[in-house]
Amino acid sequence: MNEAASPYLLETRDIVKRFGGLTAVDRVSIGVRPGEVLALLGDNGAGKSTLIKLISGVYKPDGGSLLVEGKDAHIESPKDALAAGIETIYQDLALAENLDVGANIFLGRERFKKRLGFIRVLDDADMAKEAKTVLDRLDIRIPSLKAVIRTLSGGQRQAVAISRSIYWKAKVLIMDEPTAALGIAEQRKVLDLVRTLRDQGLGVIIISHQMYDVFEVADRIAVMRRGQLAGERLARDSSPDEIVGLIVGSETVTRR
Repeated sequence: MNEAASPYLLETRDIVKRFGGLTAVDRVSIGVRPGEVLALLGDNGAGKSTLIKLISGVYKPDGGSLLVEGKDAHIESPKDALAAGIETIYQDLALAENLDVGANIFLGRERFKKRLGFIRVLDDADMAKEAKTVLDRLDIRIPSLKAVIRTLSGGQRQAVAISRSIYWKAKVLIMDEPTAALGIAEQRKVLDLVRTLRDQGLGVIIISHQMYDVFEVADRIAVMRRGQLAGERLARDSSPDEIVGLIVGSETVTRR
């Protein structure tokens, strides 16, 4: 167990990932606190996706450590990450488009009941009830919980994916381009959801190319470049121009 106290809910310390002779993530240390939104930015190939896959258990690190609530976390698979309270929502959302809202929230973790005392069948009513509970908690409005996912808008689908993570007790929610391909009104709804998650004490990490969205919701901004941490800024003390400078390499590498 790592003895050094950490103020972070989730933290990487000098984490490294190599693919042959290429170092995709090079001694990167970042962290997110409870009730905080951390934006992770960088150009294509900067190492953001690899770093997220290390945190979410898709890849195993070649060096460094990952801590959850100040303790060393041995995350060697996505299942380990889920057990540690780390949920990742990728751009494809991993929803089953032919199933309804409740079925998607319980996807892979379905609830059953017994019929005639011994036949196991899906408990659709219980899953729908629990789905409504978590949607209400996040103040999400979906016309009908019986609607199949393919009939929902992009923002509503994003909301269902977020609700699934919250229902399963996520401590840290990682969101990959959550507002991509959404209209302006739906972007606002998703950003409002991110604020709600922060207010409820979650640590939220957002990967985004939308600078406006970042400054709307982020408390801190971490920028990666060529596999390394190029800099970290408090959003309230920075500007889009400064962040772009860190992304392209024209700003000095510092933390503040």
